Amino acid sequence: MLTLEELEVYKTAMDIGETISKIIITWNFFDKDTLGKQLIRSADSIALNISEGYGRYSFKENKMFCYYSRGSAYETQCALKKSPSTSIN
Repeated sequence: MLTLEELEVYKTAMDIGETISKIIITWNFFDKDTLGKQLIRSADSIALNISEGYGRYSFKENKMFCYYSRGSAYETQCALKKSPSTSIN
């Protein structure tokens, strides 16, 4: 069985969170305070839910957290479309 850190989906989710943070830090205060905070929460939630599911004892619980992670990925996509930064639209 692979460790959490060996899972490609986890590595990708971690990269997404780091990239989003680097982009948002360049935004003005209003954009950071409104959409920026929500975008960081949703992007970070992708990897966090993968981690939580990985640590559960049953397949059913793990699967549930994978669904949460997928929801956070969709939320992140939506927020990026609404983003003030033209470099990520």
